[in-house]
Amino acid sequence: MLDFLHISLADQALYGFADGRLLLRLAVSTALNGPGERSGSGCTPRGLHQVRAKIGAGLPAGAVLRGRRWTGEVWTPELHEAFPGRDWILSRILWLSGCEIGRNRLGPVDTFRRYIYLHGTPDSEPMGVPRSHGCVRLRNADLLELYPRVPLHCRVRIEEAPCPEWAATDFS
Repeated sequence: MLDFLHISLADQALYGFADGRLLLRLAVSTALNGPGERSGSGCTPRGLHQVRAKIGAGLPAGAVLRGRRWTGEVWTPELHEAFPGRDWILSRILWLSGCEIGRNRLGPVDTFRRYIYLHGTPDSEPMGVPRSHGCVRLRNADLLELYPRVPLHCRVRIEEAPCPEWAATDFS
């Protein structure tokens, strides 16, 4: 099990740690509008968060989620074409809650009330490029690998800085 996730906006990467050791590195896509905490900004919130809810266990890869519920659909290129411009939330959701009052928790900066997730996205979407509406997008296969390794209340730090050099080295 991972006990800490670090998301670097500069690297567009998620780093997973257990007992202080880097065990996982995944490409992500964060907000096109950059970093920011205000409700309605379309930005990815910074600071310390926790995984408040895990949604989608047991659903098929590519399951389409709307309002945190499975629609019964599984993403296909044809479905994508039928709904152009839809912000696809696929496979699983790790719903974040801010831990820093006034920065990302409560009031107009509340991450949980902004519905900020780590979630799957169509494989046709590029990773490593900011394109989301505030959430952290991952490849479905990567999210399916990550999801069972992240317990409820797992700490998640989101920051602009690149990860430390030691964490960026290849470990596979």
